[in-house]
Amino acid sequence: MEQFFHTFFSWTDFKESLPSVLRGFATNLSLMFVAEACVLVWGLVLALLRGARSRAMAPVRWLAIGYIDLFRAIPGLVLIYMIGFGLPIAQVPVFGDFSQYQLAVLALTILYGAYVAEVYRAGIESIHWSQTAAARSLGLSQGKTMRFVVLPQAVRRVVPPLLNDFIGLQKDTALIGVIGVLDGFRRAQIYAGSEFNLTPFTSLALCFVVLTFPMTRLTDRLLKRDQQRMAARG
Repeated sequence: MEQFFHTFFSWTDFKESLPSVLRGFATNLSLMFVAEACVLVWGLVLALLRGARSRAMAPVRWLAIGYIDLFRAIPGLVLIYMIGFGLPIAQVPVFGDFSQYQLAVLALTILYGAYVAEVYRAGIESIHWSQTAAARSLGLSQGKTMRFVVLPQAVRRVVPPLLNDFIGLQKDTALIGVIGVLDGFRRAQIYAGSEFNLTPFTSLALCFVVLTFPMTRLTDRLLKRDQQRMAARG
């Protein structure tokens, strides 16, 4: 038992590794916020394309469906590795010149955009058809109906599940170390490799716990408030 505590809870290694782990964790936080902003926009675009009903938009709709199905099936670690190393090696125009940090943002946006698109779609489809019919009867175009009537209500309904996805995104930022970004995981790994002690990973886990718990409680509170509001309307 003494060896167990020394391996994971060494006070000396905790103090020595914490500054480096915190610097790396700041990279995780930065990546999380940048990727979340990109995912919100990209996910909404995918949801709107997937929900297009006109015949002219049918090819685009099927492409959006294929994209969502494909990237929801690929593990995040595999996608990050393929994009982080594959695009520079393949010398893809524009993307080939991205930094590892930018490639990490791109990978997380591609991955979580597929999940968030489905969340948006569920919110849009939860709005009763009478809302759209009433807006169209007042002379609003399809685009304005979606923008001013459907989307404001849909986004309000999907905030809790969006937060759940962002909790997952926040934890998956720890995967970017595989492509060489000096995040919290990579810095903890470097220290552990030189000192043969895993306490830095305990420090990193605590950082994620401190960040995740408030978001989880906020999500639960929003879900409960939404359920109460729906019950009051019923």
